[in-house]
Amino acid sequence: MPTPHISAESNEIAPLVIMPGDPRRAERIANQLLPDAHCVSQVRGNGIWTGSHQGTAMSVVPSGMGIPSLSIYAHELFAEYGVQRICRVGTAGGISTNVAIRDVVVGAAAHTDSRIAQLLVPDVSCSLSADPVMLCAAAQKARELTGNEAPKVHIGALYSSDFFYLDRPDITTALERIGTLAVEMEAAGLYAAALQAGRQALSVCTVSDHLRDQQALPMNPSQRETGYATALSVAISALVA
Repeated sequence: MPTPHISAESNEIAPLVIMPGDPRRAERIANQLLPDAHCVSQVRGNGIWTGSHQGTAMSVVPSGMGIPSLSIYAHELFAEYGVQRICRVGTAGGISTNVAIRDVVVGAAAHTDSRIAQLLVPDVSCSLSADPVMLCAAAQKARELTGNEAPKVHIGALYSSDFFYLDRPDITTALERIGTLAVEMEAAGLYAAALQAGRQALSVCTVSDHLRDQQALPMNPSQRETGYATALSVAISALVA
């Protein structure tokens, strides 16, 4: 049954979902990955696409920007459409000096400045975690890619911030000290929604700029929209594990 934000019928969204942020990137991924992709929802300009990849049904659902937007889609997908796994494929800003532009970061956990964690576990400061099965599959795919010309894949904690323009170098310094790989804006919300629904989720991001390396040249908007091949490969392995 359609929801306020998704007009697809209940059987038109697959149990496995790839979730980029940008609707244009979602359409591009669907056309590249799913030979039989067709649009099943178009609400507020947010197109949702369903098809099959090597015989496995998948949907591509854009989340929009930030935890509030993603949480709406993730909740409706889990609660109303029976989705079992969501893998976010997005971009992130590097924090660790071991991470370079175009590298891929896989979020084993997500620290956050959002109150989403406290809503799930009141009065407790906790980081939200990825699904272990999907994480193991992502790690295996990362090992397979080692030594190839593909960008490096790093596995560790991400930082999900509610603020895009936040000039707080003290925060990034402290996060780097405890091994945080990169900052983005959605992983913690996705993990919270999955944990609440008893479902599975993972975030895989391409590093598009770097907060700690001022000499690194950021990816331009076109590169950000299209430079996700390695992240998508890792995400698919996690979805079908």
